[in-house]
Amino acid sequence: MMLSRLSTKLPLAPYCRRQCLSLLVPDVVDQGLRLRSAGARRRSTTGASDFFNPTEEHQQLREMVRSFVENEVDPQALQYNREEKFNAEAFKRLGELGLLGVTVAPQYGGSGMDASAACIVHEELSAADPALCLSYLAHSMLFVNNLEQNGSDEQRSRFLPSACEGSTIAGMCMSEPGAGTDVLGMTTKAVPSPDGLSFKIDGAKMWITNGTTDGLTTGDVFLVYARTGPGRQDISMFIVEKGMPGFELGQKIEGKCGMRASMTAELVFDGVEVGRESLVGDENGAMLCMMRNLEIERVTLAAMGVGIARRCIEAMNTYGKERKAFGSPINSFGQIQKHIADSYAEYMAGKHYLYAVAANLDLSSTGNGLDADGTKLYCTTMAKNVADRAMQVLGGYGYCDEYQIERLWRDAKLLEIGGGTLEAHHKNMVRDLAKNMVTLP
Repeated sequence: MMLSRLSTKLPLAPYCRRQCLSLLVPDVVDQGLRLRSAGARRRSTTGASDFFNPTEEHQQLREMVRSFVENEVDPQALQYNREEKFNAEAFKRLGELGLLGVTVAPQYGGSGMDASAACIVHEELSAADPALCLSYLAHSMLFVNNLEQNGSDEQRSRFLPSACEGSTIAGMCMSEPGAGTDVLGMTTKAVPSPDGLSFKIDGAKMWITNGTTDGLTTGDVFLVYARTGPGRQDISMFIVEKGMPGFELGQKIEGKCGMRASMTAELVFDGVEVGRESLVGDENGAMLCMMRNLEIERVTLAAMGVGIARRCIEAMNTYGKERKAFGSPINSFGQIQKHIADSYAEYMAGKHYLYAVAANLDLSSTGNGLDADGTKLYCTTMAKNVADRAMQVLGGYGYCDEYQIERLWRDAKLLEIGGGTLEAHHKNMVRDLAKNMVTLP
């Protein structure tokens, strides 16, 4: 049975984050997934590649996602990129496979896994369709994981099950027309009512992934950061739902360089009234929520870069062996050899850095900011450089969209901007090193 025919949703499991995937995935032996008992947490000893799959459950997850990508994502990626449309069907399948809540506790419909698992999913999806993966990231990391870590039990119970199954499509609203890297410069305000039972939100948010999926209406539900006090860090986070009076689609952002099958929008808040039950965490306390989720956002964006680079290297290697010039395969020429060899070395360095950071990432706390910045800085730049080399190796074929490289090349650039610019990472890393470093490991 092909994975594309699976219709069974990952059943809820009784354990929490980092539990065995073998409890979650249907027993599909003919797909190559050899599922083991709940106690099978043994680390494989078959080779260095196991560094990227910390347990057998991570390996099974990677195999499942890769099969899904090959059978259902890759064949459609070019079409949706050309049409600049959101692939709602593939997104729904991510929910059916239990991937939309990969880091969420099973009691809320998730798969209860860790940061390494999240990186595996993002890497595998991005090797075929970075735009679909970006929509996945905005939903599963910026909303679902964010609410899992920072929301109340009531908020989790109300919003996470539908988000994990894919019946609602969610996102997060932080950037504004005049505030990006300077996030504390946001001007969107949430003013409490005299009785303190509600807030009225006014402002606009820009560059919101999943802000719309049809170009006509807003997405379903969002976590919205807004200023709630006079202090620079007096920021709070609220849940805002589609259809609330005053909450509207400002515009669908069109003409993007890349990520064309991921919908981006401006969202407008004109006196949107939300009850206190929509406040996530403490009033004026959203900086903690922001920092807690920023690390996994940056690490999964780095994973997207690794996926893009892997696909580009595979294309370079195949083309270099098959294409002949002057009577020889082009991979016999030094210029082509340098492109391929440099790309492979940088890819392996970035992938090891990524999974080392992910292994130490605690989704419920902060403390890995330096290397979350570092891995995103390195892996996203690496992805763009590798894609550029692939374009050179494939020549005219690389420049045409049927060969994917030009799309991966365009998509890679966004990773150097979204979730933190390269310049922001430089600033953050030097600050942290100056404050904390005595000696390097």
